[in-house]
Amino acid sequence: MTSVTALGRRAGLFSAKSFRIGDLIALRRQRKALARLDDAALRDMGLSRQDAALEAKRPAWDVPSTWRC
Repeated sequence: MTSVTALGRRAGLFSAKSFRIGDLIALRRQRKALARLDDAALRDMGLSRQDAALEAKRPAWDVPSTWRC
């Protein structure tokens, strides 16, 4: 969480719901970045090109299980 977001939440400017939407946007951005990595970077992380492509194609609402209630 960025300091701007943290300050905004403390001041009541951001609701918990908008924070979750921000998380989904960040997740989508990370998945797109994963798809753009070269093969050497993917090897460093232990991923294949196919693994990265599958992860990048997941919909925004398909979030990690730790996010679910």
